[in-house]
Amino acid sequence: MAIKICVLQLNFVVGDLQGNARKIIAAANSAYEDGARLVLTPELAICGYAAEDLFLRDSFTEACLETVHQVAQALSDLPGLALVLGHPLGGHARTRSVATSYRYNALSVWREGRQVAVYAKRELPNYQVFDERRYFRPGEQVCVFEAGTGAQRVRVGLLICEDAWFDQPARETLNAGAELLLVANASPFHLGKGLEREEMMRRRTRDCGLPMIYAHLVGGQDEVIFEGHSFALQADGTLAGRAGSFVEECPMFELFRPATGVWSLRASIAPEREALADLWDALVLGVRDYVNKNGFPGVIIGLSGGVDSALVLAVAVDALGPSRVRCVMMPSPYTADISRIDAQEMASRMGVQYDVISIVPEFDAFLGSLAPHFGNRPADATEENIQARIRGTLLMALSNKSGSIVLTTGNKSEMATGYCTLYGDMAGGFAVIKDLTKTRVFSLANWRNDHNPYQTCEAPIPQRIISRPPSAELRPDQTDQDSLPPYDVLDAILCHYMEEDQSMDEIVAAGYEPEVVGKVIRLIKLNEYKRRQSPVGIRVTHRGFGKDWRYPITNRFNG
Repeated sequence: MAIKICVLQLNFVVGDLQGNARKIIAAANSAYEDGARLVLTPELAICGYAAEDLFLRDSFTEACLETVHQVAQALSDLPGLALVLGHPLGGHARTRSVATSYRYNALSVWREGRQVAVYAKRELPNYQVFDERRYFRPGEQVCVFEAGTGAQRVRVGLLICEDAWFDQPARETLNAGAELLLVANASPFHLGKGLEREEMMRRRTRDCGLPMIYAHLVGGQDEVIFEGHSFALQADGTLAGRAGSFVEECPMFELFRPATGVWSLRASIAPEREALADLWDALVLGVRDYVNKNGFPGVIIGLSGGVDSALVLAVAVDALGPSRVRCVMMPSPYTADISRIDAQEMASRMGVQYDVISIVPEFDAFLGSLAPHFGNRPADATEENIQARIRGTLLMALSNKSGSIVLTTGNKSEMATGYCTLYGDMAGGFAVIKDLTKTRVFSLANWRNDHNPYQTCEAPIPQRIISRPPSAELRPDQTDQDSLPPYDVLDAILCHYMEEDQSMDEIVAAGYEPEVVGKVIRLIKLNEYKRRQSPVGIRVTHRGFGKDWRYPITNRFNG
């Protein structure tokens, strides 16, 4: 006989306590019918992750605890079921000082309506997008409880996310008699993170000699994505089971004790995925959840005939379907005919609404109004920005009238160097490719043309859009490389400086020209004020411009 353990890899909504509770109750009932006698939710499942400063409100944590009791009572008539539920705990100290808050990131164990154990997270991450020391106190105790019945009883130890990345919590749990580790997790996605987690947990299981089940949530929350990819490891670190990525599912893991006497696990194993497939699904999930969870009826995209807006369109259609996507082409005096042709062709391939609104009358009107004030000064970036801002105004007007949200199309290379216009192409509600460098944009566009993961459109992006030299088309014969280093060089320097925190000297020592490195770093610093005003966007690398990039606008440090 085996003990069946179910992980609720579900998509929770921050603050939707009753909705989250209904999901947990329905999934736990279904798992019980399928034989599960131990059910594990991800970290902070009741309230969703991360609730940020909602955790500082006593009314919020109190409501969370009330909901925990509702869930426990709803499942109290299931004999033999142990439910491990993630939620915040505490919050009754009314003070302005976060340091004296009595809140914990907790798991509680419920059996037939009674709480039989509780565990508070011990290691609180405070790096990258994590800010848990702002909200929680660290726990100090281990938690081991019994699950199963008769001869098939196992002593289960609990850990929460970061706890499992350190030696001591797991070792102390082993010393307290644990025979199985359950890890409740809510760790945002970045490229390669899923296999990185598996490797780290493999070290942990080998160190402790205990099998492990690692539960992760799935879904998009503002700029962060959770990809699922829950898994189980044997005591020797061997992979015993793996759930799918970027999908809701409730994988079942069977725990049994063979003749050797060491508890073992078995389950189905989802295959490893290629990086670009993960990246595509992360963007699709991010758009779908941001739009749907915030109640927007659809999206609007300024389609230029360039690769960035083409990629955003393909993501949006895969996320929402063509009926909820509207594209607007807004030609200026400098828009090339091939841009109009390619934009219309792509919109036709994807089956979306496509409108053309010329900005020539508005551009002429602006120039006429400003001519007395500009005098004889030559045309420069001012006139280019006027065009971008006219387009931003038109898109936002359509958004206001329809209720649909504008998806911006700027990439990470542009955000880094300021090759974007405040209140122009940066105007909108959600920045889909904000964390994709231009070189990665090209790679992903080619990947999408070779794959059709959501069965919406084969090869949606006209090849000429990908192969043409990138251009903002805001002046005659303009290309991006007039103002920026070649994208392969720019993106490499950006990775060294922004993602890896390397100094200018280190980057030059890696083989890059000092003048080019200096220019890129200078542009990154100069344009911090723009990024502070940019829309929230999807984070897919280990460091994006958002929660885990916090640099001063006023800054004279060089290096």
